[in-house]
Amino acid sequence: MGIFKAYDVRGRYPSEIDEDLATRIGHAVAVYLRGRRIAVGRDVRKSAPSIARAIAEGLTRAGVQVLDLGMCTTPMLYFAVGKFGLDGGVMVTASHNPPDWIGFKICRERAFPVGERTGLKEIEVLTAKPLGTGRGEVESRSIVREYRDHLRRFLLHPPKIKIVVDTASGAVGGHFDEVFGDLPLQFVRLCFPPDGSFPNHEPNPLKDENILDSTRAVLEQDADLAVCFDGDGDRCMFLGPDGGRIPSDLVTVLLARVELETTPGAAIVYDLRSSRVVPEEIRRAGGKPIRERVGHAFIKETMRAHNAVLGGELSGHYYFRDHYYADSGMMAFVKMLELLGTQRCSISELLAPLRRTFATGELNFHIEDKVGMMERMVHLFSDARHDRLDGITIEYSDWWFNLRPSNTEPLLRLNLEAVTKEKMAWARDQLFQVLGKPE
Repeated sequence: MGIFKAYDVRGRYPSEIDEDLATRIGHAVAVYLRGRRIAVGRDVRKSAPSIARAIAEGLTRAGVQVLDLGMCTTPMLYFAVGKFGLDGGVMVTASHNPPDWIGFKICRERAFPVGERTGLKEIEVLTAKPLGTGRGEVESRSIVREYRDHLRRFLLHPPKIKIVVDTASGAVGGHFDEVFGDLPLQFVRLCFPPDGSFPNHEPNPLKDENILDSTRAVLEQDADLAVCFDGDGDRCMFLGPDGGRIPSDLVTVLLARVELETTPGAAIVYDLRSSRVVPEEIRRAGGKPIRERVGHAFIKETMRAHNAVLGGELSGHYYFRDHYYADSGMMAFVKMLELLGTQRCSISELLAPLRRTFATGELNFHIEDKVGMMERMVHLFSDARHDRLDGITIEYSDWWFNLRPSNTEPLLRLNLEAVTKEKMAWARDQLFQVLGKPE
C-alpha cells in the first residue's frame, strides 16, 4: 500500500485511509508489538476522532488494554509510552499535511520509533490478517498535567520577554496555556484555537508563507522572539526580533550549550545537512558532535547508541534524552527559554558569532535518474573529499554540498554552504549548470 511511508503511515481520508483500514492497522500493530498496554492519541483533524476510535477497536480486538489520551501532541504520546512503561503507542496524525490527510506515527516500548526498517513493513503485511476476537478495554486519561510537570522541571529561569506563539490551529494550541500560561512572559497568541481545517495557514512552519503572520506580529508587537509549531507539535521554528527565520542548525548549537552545561562531554547528534558551525561549536562547548543521516529513526537510533543528550535536524525536529530520545517542539521551546533566562544578552547577540557561513537552504531538483546524477557529481568533483552517508556529500576546504534523493519522488535535494557569500554564489551556479533550475 502506498500509504506506508519510510517513517509513518499517511494518506487522504477517506479515499486512502478509512475507519475499516484503521481498525485493521490497529490490530496489526498489536499483533506485531505483542503488547498488552498501548496508548492512542490524536491530533485536531476532523477525521481524527473516528479514526482513533477505529485504531482502538483494532487494538482491543487483539486483547490490548488501550490508554486513550484524546487530543494531544505526538510528543505527549511518546512521553506517555515512556513514562508509564507502555508497550507502544499509535498517534493519529498527518503532521503538517493538508486537512484531508490522516495517518499514524507508531512507536514501541520506550518510545522507540517503528519505521520501514523497524517493523512498519511487517505491520503492512499483517493488515491483511483476520481480526481477532479479544475484548481489551479502553481507559481515557488526560496526561496534560503530568506533561506540564515534565517540561517545567527544565525551566528554572524563565526570561521576562515578549514572544509570538503560532500553534497553526494544531494540537499545541489546545494545551499551551495549561503548560505555560502562568509564566512571567508576554505571549502574543496566533492561530490558537484547535481547528482541523487549519483556517489560517497550513501547519507547516518550513514553508515561508506559513510564518508570515508571525513575522508581521514580531515586528508590529516589537517582540523578542517567535516560535511556530507544526500540526502535531513535534517540530518548531524560531524567528528572531527582526521577524527572520533562525536556522534550525544554529538553534541546535544554542540548545547544545544548554545540555552541555549540565552534562559536559556528552554526545550531540546532528543531521548532515547542518552547517559546519554545528560540530565546531559543539566541540568548543566541550561536547562530542556526531553526524547522522536525515530522518528521525536514524537520529533516535544513533542517540541511543551514544547516550546523546540532544539531536537536531534542519527540519526543526529536536530530540532530547530527557524526553525518551524523542522529538518535542514544546521541550525545545522550554530549553530555549531556559537559555535566554540564564544569559545576559539577547537571542540576536547569541546568534551573531554563529552566522559566519552562507548557505542555500534546501533546494529540490526534478531528476529522473537520481543515482546517475549523484555519480556524475562524484566524477565532476573527484578532487574533493566525499562520503555516502546519505546521498553524496562533496567537501572542499571553503565550501561543501550534500545531494540526497527523495524516498518518494523523482527529486534530488541540495544543501550547499560556503565560507563567503561570493563563494556560495559561485558554487551554486556551478551546480545549477549540471542540475538545472530548482523547483
